[in-house]
Amino acid sequence: MENKVLAIAAGNEITEKDLNTIITRYPQEQRGALQSEDKKSQLIEQLISFELMSKFGKEIELDKTQEYKDAIENISKEVITSMAINKILADVTVTDEEVKKYYEDNKESFGEPATVSAKHILVKTEEEAKKAKEEIANGTLSFGDAAMKYSTCPSKEQGGSLGEFSRGMMVPEFEDAAFTAEIGVVSDPVKTQFGYHLIVVDAKNEASVKSFDEVKDGVVNQLLQQNQHTKYDQILKELEGKYGVERK
Repeated sequence: MENKVLAIAAGNEITEKDLNTIITRYPQEQRGALQSEDKKSQLIEQLISFELMSKFGKEIELDKTQEYKDAIENISKEVITSMAINKILADVTVTDEEVKKYYEDNKESFGEPATVSAKHILVKTEEEAKKAKEEIANGTLSFGDAAMKYSTCPSKEQGGSLGEFSRGMMVPEFEDAAFTAEIGVVSDPVKTQFGYHLIVVDAKNEASVKSFDEVKDGVVNQLLQQNQHTKYDQILKELEGKYGVERK
């Protein structure tokens, strides 16, 4: 594949490979935005400036200074350390048996709680709640219209909808009524610290456990990280014994 020359700066060629190398240093989600001709031109200008500054730095012999030599030594140490860590961790794996066992031993952590989807109307007095319920029951108003007319909760703008929620997300009196209510039946007034509620449940979802296939990738990643940490700590202890460490 031809490595097209995009520019020549200070006698050095800047190629498509150089440009692509720069692009790959950006996070994956940003790379797409760098594919336009305008963005590529900006990156090429950056590469040109690097070459010009590098040439200038050598001309004034910055590469012969102690500061430069110290910086190169530090960079070299960082690179070789990173390569050593990658080499140590490269052979760390997770078996299917390990993943399956972890799932079976920790099923409770993959549980989905029971939830309900409900709407409510919040008013200050029990009399107001009973009046609203009566108008819904005789067909004068739909539940949503009654919410708009009577409710003091901002949810009235969505017909009283609170969406889906599990236990622990609402005050106890409210959630007890919601989780025991029949679907589609408007509750009697429920008193809480906020006032009186009429509640109607649209749907219920029983508690469940995510399947192995749903969580497998996440478990693999978690176990891989655990195994890598274990291997890294093990190697560090071995190297400490081999090379010696004196902590002061």
